[in-house]
Amino acid sequence: MLESNSGVSPLTSEVLPPEASAVASGGVAYDGANKLDRLGMWQPALRSADADLLPLKDDLDARALDTMRNDAYVAGGAAIRKDSIVGARFLLNSKPETKLLFGKEDEVWETEAQEEIETKFTLWAESPQNWPDAARRKTLTDIVRLAVGVHLSNGEVLMSAEWFDDGRPFSSAVQLIDSARLSDPRDRTLLSGRRVRKGVEIDAYGAPTAYYIRNAHPGDYRLGITNILASMKWKRIPARKPWGRPLINHIYEEMRPDQTRGVTAMVAALGEMRMTKHFRRTELERAVVASTYAASIESELPTDASLAMGSGNPTDGNATTAWMTDYLNEIATYTANAQNLTMDGAKIPIFAPGTKLKIQNPGAASPQGDKFEQSLLRYIAAALGVSYEQLSRDYTQTNYSSARASSGETFKTMMSLKRSVAEKVANFIYRLWLEEAINYNELECFKRRGLPRFYDGMNAELFAACEWIGAAQGQIDPLKETQAAILRVKSGFSTKETEIAKMTGSDWRKVARQQRREYDLDKKLEMPSIYDSTDTTDLQNSLTATPNDGENK
Repeated sequence: MLESNSGVSPLTSEVLPPEASAVASGGVAYDGANKLDRLGMWQPALRSADADLLPLKDDLDARALDTMRNDAYVAGGAAIRKDSIVGARFLLNSKPETKLLFGKEDEVWETEAQEEIETKFTLWAESPQNWPDAARRKTLTDIVRLAVGVHLSNGEVLMSAEWFDDGRPFSSAVQLIDSARLSDPRDRTLLSGRRVRKGVEIDAYGAPTAYYIRNAHPGDYRLGITNILASMKWKRIPARKPWGRPLINHIYEEMRPDQTRGVTAMVAALGEMRMTKHFRRTELERAVVASTYAASIESELPTDASLAMGSGNPTDGNATTAWMTDYLNEIATYTANAQNLTMDGAKIPIFAPGTKLKIQNPGAASPQGDKFEQSLLRYIAAALGVSYEQLSRDYTQTNYSSARASSGETFKTMMSLKRSVAEKVANFIYRLWLEEAINYNELECFKRRGLPRFYDGMNAELFAACEWIGAAQGQIDPLKETQAAILRVKSGFSTKETEIAKMTGSDWRKVARQQRREYDLDKKLEMPSIYDSTDTTDLQNSLTATPNDGENK
């Protein structure tokens, strides 16, 4: 006979389930896997990333969009993201890798290429004619800001590369696409023999090879914006051209391997967001109702006296109603003929005998108080990746140290999103523009002999290497943070380029050229210049001096 602790039933000779075997041998090794105590009812399904997400994708997106439309705090959090990542202008900082392109660093060509590329691209990208947008509505900065907001609402950004021969200075442009249009065609014969998951066609390794884009949003035909026939058609767009030019830019962050579509980070807090909105509405309604009844007149007459007063009306079958009618009529007659006493101009009302005035407290707080709403707002702030103070605009419990700490944590999150969302959008547009500009000889720096071909090896990545200057970090204590920036540069831990971009969101080369113009003009007008060596030394000495105030000390 088999022993009972071997995992096999001694009566049926059947293998026991692993959890039963573990319990029989003395319990589970991990408390989190216990199925007998308080965790017994916690039995979530174990599915793949797409099996978990794709059937619920539309519902999650619809709820997240509704929350962004109707919740002021969430809408404010989306604005904070845009302002903290993109700012007022998203600037190109071109950095072609000349050492790998030419075999050695060529600082002269690199400097010339940087100035020409940045100037021409920025003129095109930020033109009021809105050249980068296929719909001619948005500049590059507008496109990136919209993409950051869309990424918050549904966890992904979808855009296509377009080509126009309509007289534009450059034919390349991009079209932002609502992710709801990325879906499986209703005509399943189009998908025969293909791996298609929620509109994304993938190969055996999971790499996207094509995208199925619906001609219109699935809800448009219900409102008459488009007819149902147009809405029921899909277009298959390859991920890239045979020579490598990308046609679709699909940006999302994978939470698990083999995840085909994105999901917003707000899903973890959608319940709290919904409850917070209802809590605020309920509190407002409570305050309105409470303020409606600021005072009331109450009677002290006993019940038997009131019934006796009402019983004298033979035409009314209800003694209580008759009493109330007679009693209110008597009070009205009394108060109409009563004289109000005054004391230093303040009136003193005289009420009928047996009545008294009770003042209500319309401003009474709810049992929950502010702490309940604060806890809900912290959930929302965590989901949005911003600090509670920024989201709620409540700085009453904040000092410099805590504000600096929360600002630093938010800045790290925003820089991560800048890299994973904003820069991917801008790089896609810049890569399309640079490829066209090189192929059509629009750049003087690329007309030199012996220049490597754009399509050979990784030359496209080497030519298009760049950084992007977005929003400044912002300063809580400008004096302290300027001192810290100067020390980082002087100590070799940072550069002027990095510090200027972080503190002001500007291009250091343009700042240096403007400083030179100001210095030359000061000398021409025989005015003292702040850029003189002696003045600069005095300025640095004043900046590095310890401030003598009790708050910052």
